[in-house]
Parts: sequence; C-alpha cells; structure tokens
Amino acid sequence: MQSFDVAIIGSGPAGASAAFELAKSGISTVIIEKETLPRYKTCGGGLVFRGRKNMPFDVSSVVEKEFYEVDTYFANTPFKFTTNRNQPIVSMIMRDSFDNLIVEKAKENGVTLLQNHKVLDISFGDIQTIHTSEGDIKAKFIIAGDGALSPVSKIAGWKETRTVIPALEYEVEVPAADFERLSKNVRFDVDVIPFGYGWCFPKKNHLSIGVGVFVKTKQKMDLKKYYAEYLKTLGINEIITEEAHGFVIPVSPRTDTFVKNNVFLIGDSAGFADPILAEGISNAILSGVLAAQSIVEANLDSVRASELYHGKLENSILPEIKTGVILSKFFYEKKMLRNIFVKKYGQLLANAMTDVFMGDRTYPKDYKAAIRRKIKEVIF
Repeated sequence: MQSFDVAIIGSGPAGASAAFELAKSGISTVIIEKETLPRYKTCGGGLVFRGRKNMPFDVSSVVEKEFYEVDTYFANTPFKFTTNRNQPIVSMIMRDSFDNLIVEKAKENGVTLLQNHKVLDISFGDIQTIHTSEGDIKAKFIIAGDGALSPVSKIAGWKETRTVIPALEYEVEVPAADFERLSKNVRFDVDVIPFGYGWCFPKKNHLSIGVGVFVKTKQKMDLKKYYAEYLKTLGINEIITEEAHGFVIPVSPRTDTFVKNNVFLIGDSAGFADPILAEGISNAILSGVLAAQSIVEANLDSVRASELYHGKLENSILPEIKTGVILSKFFYEKKMLRNIFVKKYGQLLANAMTDVFMGDRTYPKDYKAAIRRKIKEVIF
C-alpha cells in the first residue's frame, strides 16, 4: 500500500497548485484523479489577471487568447461599459490544457499522480486510508480539491451550507463572420437571465457561451431557453457545432469549518468562487497554496495546520467573499435600484470590478455605507 504525507483528491487548479506548493518543501504528495489527464472540464475558462500573476510559473503556453478590454451590457437598457488595462484582464484557457500544465509542473517537483483512481470511501484515524477503485492509499492529510459536488466533503462529514447555483455553457462554433465580430472582446450581459448574466468568451477558434443564475431563487430556471435567447442577443443565427455542458457553482463559502478529520477543503469544495461573477479559478489556486503552506508551516502537525489554514483564509479569501455575497444580492435582486445606481456610476462600477480582477483592490469592507452614500447621491 502506498503511503504519503498528503493526498490531494482532484487535479484541478486548486489541487494541482497545492501539490506544487507542497512538493517545493519536500512533502511527499500524491494527486488522486478519477479520470485520465488531460480531461475536458466544464468552465468558462477565463483566468483573470489576479490569478495569472500569482502563478509560480509561466502559463502562456496554454493561453488561447488575451483580452485587455472587457464589455459589460445590461439587458433592456442602453447601458454598456468598457474597461481597458495594460495587462490582460482575462486570459482564455481550456481547462484540460491548463490543469494538465500545473499537474506536470507538480510532477517535475516529485508529486505522484494516480489516474483512474475513483475515491470510494475514507477510513479516518491518525493516518487516513483512502479506498479507491484501484486500491488503498494512506496519508496523514487529505486536501479535497474535488470540485463543486465534492464527494470527499460528504464522506468526511460536512453538511451542505454553500449556495450552489446552476449554469449552462456551450462550446460553440459559428460562421467566420460571427466569430470575427464576437472574438474581439470578452463580453458579459447582465440580466439576459433573471438574477444572473450571460457570457461570451472567445477561444482560439470557437466561443464559450453560457448563462448562469448567481443568487438562490425559488423559481426553476429554463437555462436552455435563456441560452437560446442569448444567442439572439449576440446576433448568432447559425450554429455550425455546439456542445452543451451543465454544471453548478458554489457562490458562498461553507459556514462551519474548512478542516475536519484532517481533510482540508479548497476551491469549489469550500465555496470560494467570487459571488458576483462566479469566477473561481483564482481563489481555487490561492486556497490550494494556503492549505499547502499551512501544512508545511505546521511541520505536519494536524491541529496547528488547521489553525494556520483558517487564519490564512480569514486574512485573505473569506472577507472578500463574505462581502461579495452581500453585494451580489444587491446587484442581482435589487434590479431597479441597481440600475438607478448604474446609470450614474456604471463606469465607476465597471472599473472597480476590473480592479478586483486585476488584483489591484478588494471589495470595500464598508460596502453598506458606500452603497447608502451613493444611493443618496443618486436620489437626492
């Protein structure tokens, strides 16, 4: 039976980044992946600059396009806002290539990769025994980077406290004229679906087009219907090929803990996607690194590693996300009031969001006072 200091479940950006960080410090690490790499992963594939600039190595070999401009539209209004930066605001990637690159870098540092190993169960103790479809693996620590559905978190005893929202994305090939027209900028269309937005992300030779609902609602959304209507908004009347992928995104963090039974939750398994735009790659990478650093700094002491990880989250990701959850409710649920706000401060808002994506600012901690102040300025 193979034995390691740390077993990482899942080979996405969160898990692979944790593995890379652990291996730098000589911690014996295994990545357990249920599929064969590289594998397709449903994702918009927009790597914002705050995530890219924090990568410990160059990822340009897997970047399909770079965008220095972003367009934001608000449906049924004349509002359109464009932001520009000198660095790429969004770099377009396909997750199969991007994830595999991080895994390969981790392997170069000594990480073991076990593919086609589906986790079936875990026996907990001083040393954890991970029962997989291909045999048992022992590890003192487990890092769960197994995505939004996170079977490992359920096995470890977590109840669902995240807000998990539905999204639908298509990889679309369109006629050359449409591709040329739509491939110049990244595009967001707020309100083309209730309580959410649509996106059009140009890749090397196709478009990733999707719609998502970003707050919890009682009504069931027909995502296919809104996707079809969004194609009309984009002026697409002919599809050459399209491939649909439905998925879910956790847009609020877990409310109890992020470590249990020596299992550390990172990325979507913890609920670390940005609550306003549901961008998850940058926080996935950061949380993976923070979990790894906590284990290293604790010298493999379980209690200390948990304390360090929670402390690092409280000093980085969590305040940002908790503020984002409140701002998201205002942005998507208070549509009329938001549009009054957008009419006067839309460009300022677009620039602020871009600054967040560039890593130049965070969401304001005094957001309630800021919103009240701006609303008073608009009304009075």
